Amino acid sequence: MTDRQAQDNRQDSQTRCGFVAIIGAPNAGKSTLINSLVGAKVSIVTHKVQTTRTRVRAIAIEGSSQIIFIDTPGIFKPRRKLDEAMVEAAWAGAGDADVVAWLVDARRGLDEQNRRILEGLKKSGQRVVLVINKIDLVEKPQLLELVDAFNGEYAFQATFLVSALKGSGLADLRSYLAEQMPPGPWLYPEDQLSDFPMRMLAAEVTREKLYLRLHDELPYASHVETESWQERPDGSVRIEQTIYVLRDSQKKIVIGKGGQTIKEIGKAAREEISQLLGGRKVHLFLFVKVREKWDQDPERLRNLGLLD
Repeated sequence: MTDRQAQDNRQDSQTRCGFVAIIGAPNAGKSTLINSLVGAKVSIVTHKVQTTRTRVRAIAIEGSSQIIFIDTPGIFKPRRKLDEAMVEAAWAGAGDADVVAWLVDARRGLDEQNRRILEGLKKSGQRVVLVINKIDLVEKPQLLELVDAFNGEYAFQATFLVSALKGSGLADLRSYLAEQMPPGPWLYPEDQLSDFPMRMLAAEVTREKLYLRLHDELPYASHVETESWQERPDGSVRIEQTIYVLRDSQKKIVIGKGGQTIKEIGKAAREEISQLLGGRKVHLFLFVKVREKWDQDPERLRNLGLLD
């Protein structure tokens, strides 16, 4: 019997497969949690709030279960069209899931943002697992008080205390989620880690490097698109990407004096994209363009998967 036949037989008889939506306030650690649970980088991570904009599906195998994690944008009080679309995408991701995992930063407790999420969960009536993150940064007595406070507000299916960054508690969480998946065949090949197209993931990598390099110098409303992806005969890849900003002053910041800043961003992005492609050589060319009010443009938001 071939490995493929064995896998097919296994899936027919005893496999499980389902969706887990990770929701939470901005910077709760959702992308870090997803990457740690999957065991590979499939969602970008920065210190900037609301980094995740689209619903990224990441895939993990636990025993005979295939868990499809949905990394949603942070839920916060929207102030503009992009914000509204992101929050709607987050709740839509939760609505599509078999299980919702609410990730909470242990240092924040039941603050205003988390109470807003709590009200949304009460209206939905969904099965929710509470995951309290960053436990390494809070004293144990405070953690126990936090568990009691949250469980006094909602009938959670289970509560887990984890450190997504350090890996504490993740094995138990993943094992539990695997058991909650409904019986059925796997939806993705065993070796697939995400359903995110590589050209979109490459654009996200560059956006991550952009944020990490410029910190507070660059406003949140910047966007990267992969305009061209060419497979070359020598096995290398030629990629052209455009960084869109809202104003000419932002364009100057991204380029930097003598083009130094964009060179550094390009170098960091090129190295990581190469790693994602298994070490293949990458020729990355970055361009910066001003597109006023791109964050209000329905077509752009649709391209990001934030509007139907």
